[in-house]
Amino acid sequence: MFEEVILPHLNAAHNLARWLMRNDQDAQDVVQESYLRAFRFFDSFRGGDGKSWLLAVVRNTCFTWRRHEKRSTQEPFDEATHSANVHEPNQEDSLVESSKMRVLRDCIEMLPPDFREIIVMRELEEMSYRQISDVACLPVGTVMSRLSRARKRLEKCATGRRG
Repeated sequence: MFEEVILPHLNAAHNLARWLMRNDQDAQDVVQESYLRAFRFFDSFRGGDGKSWLLAVVRNTCFTWRRHEKRSTQEPFDEATHSANVHEPNQEDSLVESSKMRVLRDCIEMLPPDFREIIVMRELEEMSYRQISDVACLPVGTVMSRLSRARKRLEKCATGRRG
């Protein structure tokens, strides 16, 4: 049952953890810990949406991990600096698209954690307002409000960086 309900959401779990932890290695550790916790407490799962239940576990594990590791004094991982360029030279469209994605990624990274997690769950994981509400333990109205404010900040940031 665990394999059918929870395991299919591994990519979503890693995606949320990556955006909350701000680096891939910590995200992998958090996802591993989250899956162990989910397996250990699977008896408490009362049915419903396995993705929402798992992402709530991932979210809580991220917050616990950050409190214990006190990572706030370190520089955040800069994806653009540490990743290889994957676009082919002389491909103008590819360069433009890559530049847009880098701007968007940087702008998401700059969002406060409360906004960043909502944007990731809604726009990248395509979760419903109700699912996000369940994961974040927030009223649906608060989810909608944070999403609206996050989108405005992203738009302002992206517009300012494009010049």
